[in-house]
Amino acid sequence: MTAMLEKFDPDGLLDWTLRAVPQVVAALLIMFAFWLGYRLSRRPLAAALQRTGLEAKLVELLVGNIYRYALMIFALVMGLAQLGINVGAALAGIGVAGVAIGLAAQDSLANSIAGFMIFWDKPFVVGDWITAEGQYGRVVDITLRTTRIRTPRNTYVIVPNKRIIDAVLENYSKHGAMRVDVPIGIAYKEDVAAAREILLAAVAGIEHVNREPAPDVVVEELGGSSVDLLVRVWIDDGDAQQGTRFAVIEAGKVALDAAGIQIPFPHLQLFWDDVQPRVVDRLRVLREGGPDREQASS
Repeated sequence: MTAMLEKFDPDGLLDWTLRAVPQVVAALLIMFAFWLGYRLSRRPLAAALQRTGLEAKLVELLVGNIYRYALMIFALVMGLAQLGINVGAALAGIGVAGVAIGLAAQDSLANSIAGFMIFWDKPFVVGDWITAEGQYGRVVDITLRTTRIRTPRNTYVIVPNKRIIDAVLENYSKHGAMRVDVPIGIAYKEDVAAAREILLAAVAGIEHVNREPAPDVVVEELGGSSVDLLVRVWIDDGDAQQGTRFAVIEAGKVALDAAGIQIPFPHLQLFWDDVQPRVVDRLRVLREGGPDREQASS
């Protein structure tokens, strides 16, 4: 303890304090100035970005995250420089570390870039009903890395943005009213016109189905087992797409059954054009008595 007291230099400590206090005050003033500049500029900047047509969520990310952190980093660097710290070596080290982190987090960077593309191109916005990566539901949130979808089962699906950008996406809310196509098959022996009238009457009373444009029924294809009809109805919003489709299928089945119009199941019909009589005789023997009966008859 005595040795420490002998080494203690009050005059030197006072000199160091007098030199350090202005530097610390200057560093704090710089950081306060950057913080105050952010507080004063964030709302005008956000308003200016929104006037350019950018999505509100993207503006929030740009101003609330990227712009804020960029100013804070500049403030920290300038504050450290005022304290006499060599920030050049630190910045070089941060750059090397940034490259290493970037290589290790390529997927995260790709998802972030895809997030910017989603905000820029606007293939969908929060509230739209979409199908992405086989998931149908309502978009509840979009971040730089992921898109969050709530499905009709009330499950919460998180899809990486890169997978959404690279895949086919279907948006049911982009242009308001949309058409729902429901395939229904009838037997070849049935009257298409009669089936059309029955189906149109059946779907007329379904909830969410619009009167204008009016529903219609067309022949889509002559299938292997049925005449494939397509019942086409219009709805106002994409959130009713799945429920309307289910309702049209049920109403069509009930109406065709009530009218006695057959909805065939897949089957195969075989025609014999040229069959030798001996083959027919052997088949008859096999059907009536089996191999033993065939052997006895021979």
